[in-house]
Amino acid sequence: MALDLHQQWSQGISQLRTTATPKRLRASRDGQVVVDTTDALLVWEPRRVVPEYAVPSDALTVAVVDLPRREEPDGLPPVLGPRHFELHTCPGTPVAMRSEDGALVEVGFRPDDPDLGGRVVLDFSLFSWVEEDQPVMGHAHDPWKRIDVLASDRHVVVELAGTVLADSRRPLALFETPMIPRWYLPPEDVRMDLLAPSQTHTVCAYKGRASYLSSDLAGGTDIAWFYPEPLDDALRVRDHIAFWSERAVVTVDGERVVGGMPGAERPDAGQSDADSR
Repeated sequence: MALDLHQQWSQGISQLRTTATPKRLRASRDGQVVVDTTDALLVWEPRRVVPEYAVPSDALTVAVVDLPRREEPDGLPPVLGPRHFELHTCPGTPVAMRSEDGALVEVGFRPDDPDLGGRVVLDFSLFSWVEEDQPVMGHAHDPWKRIDVLASDRHVVVELAGTVLADSRRPLALFETPMIPRWYLPPEDVRMDLLAPSQTHTVCAYKGRASYLSSDLAGGTDIAWFYPEPLDDALRVRDHIAFWSERAVVTVDGERVVGGMPGAERPDAGQSDADSR
């Protein structure tokens, strides 16, 4: 029987998953390098859809202090995004570092699983990270994640409250594992007069920092986004406009686009560093 790889990914989410990374990894906190290693692992705790870096204890240049263990919280959703690092779904010990004023700050987690070799999983959000000499934003990079941006001649129409917001036959289709395709449209094919810049900005680890657009037709809600300065994998979508199919009616060749990130109510569910836009 053939193996459906997407189904395998979904089934494996309930397990603790790891993979080695050959990259030189450095982490800094308050301007001090606290990790410099080529022996890190990427770790997905059960239910997590993005990884965290796990580093050998002897690669830490500052001491860590074990904190009391906690039970897994009740009522967690089946899928967890990158936020709320403190919610751990496998047995282990939280660890802390001392801040400049001597207070303990919880910064990581040491899973019990022996396959991790006592490594400490660090809370990405509390450090500045560099892979080789490249800064990493948003969260640790998943080596099984891929982005393809393809020119298309499919007919994309966006409507809201009976008004056409965009109509394009020259979209860029962005395929991002394991998300639904997103359709990025040239601004010339978008009713920019019906959109207004939003104060919202989010970060994608693979595409960069996104800016948002709202519309009075949606009561001032954000309904679209674009990347003014995208990262390498998404350079082709620079300044193109993508619309939430969850908040507007998006059709491609006459068929409505439905769905979003698996387990999420909307593309940015879970945190501001959304990955499914």
